[in-house]
Amino acid sequence: MGIGGISVWQLLIILAIVVMLFGTKRLRTLGSDLGSAVKGFRKSMTDDNEEGDKPTAEADAAETPDKKEK
Repeated sequence: MGIGGISVWQLLIILAIVVMLFGTKRLRTLGSDLGSAVKGFRKSMTDDNEEGDKPTAEADAAETPDKKEK
């Protein structure tokens, strides 16, 4: 018994069918596209967290008076 009642042989058969249907080249590009999408998502999440911690330039300008007016 494997994961959820699926044996290793059944997983290998499913893998062989998927490779025959899509081909190795298409599966390789699909994997790289999926990997780059996950990488981009993680990067955007960390960028959003860093921006949330730092005040923006607009907020800084609104809080400090402009010295050029004097």
